[in-house]
Amino acid sequence: MNRRLALHSFLLLLLWASVACSTKPAGENANALATSHTLGSRQVTLPPGTAVTVRLASAVGSKLSPSGGHFSAIVVRPVEVNGKVVVPAGAEALGRIVEAVPQGRSKGAAELRLVLETVTLNKDSYDVQTSSVTRIQKDEGKRTAIFIGAALGGGEGTAGAAYTTDKEIVLPAESALSFTLTEPVTIKM
Repeated sequence: MNRRLALHSFLLLLLWASVACSTKPAGENANALATSHTLGSRQVTLPPGTAVTVRLASAVGSKLSPSGGHFSAIVVRPVEVNGKVVVPAGAEALGRIVEAVPQGRSKGAAELRLVLETVTLNKDSYDVQTSSVTRIQKDEGKRTAIFIGAALGGGEGTAGAAYTTDKEIVLPAESALSFTLTEPVTIKM
């Protein structure tokens, strides 16, 4: 009888261990969503390549803004991973003006380059590393700006509704900008 009880206990232990050590279901993309439970808190990791689209709170420009300055923005499209909203629309974001070069200071071209630095959710601020959104206005008599998205992993920065004044670049308040994460970010849920 003890032998049966020992065998039964062993089988239950083996069953418990196999369930506890099971792998992810087939077809689930390990890079798309990493979830962990640490002391009752749940975390989700946004992988590189995730797009974060924001709307500027105020205008920024090649002559208007200082290099190294900051800009405020609001997330306009929810950031989802496997159908779950991780960063909701309305979340606050803070960005940095990496470079703001007025017309005539750099080979006659105006330049504006922006990156996101933080996203704030439920009073928690998360540092982010993103591709840059870059605008260059060449002094060739043309009134159109060149849009460049610095890319790691093929991410592309986009911006809408930019205009030039006296060949300077201006992104008005409410302009939508899309940045791409270049490093993973782990968010507490």
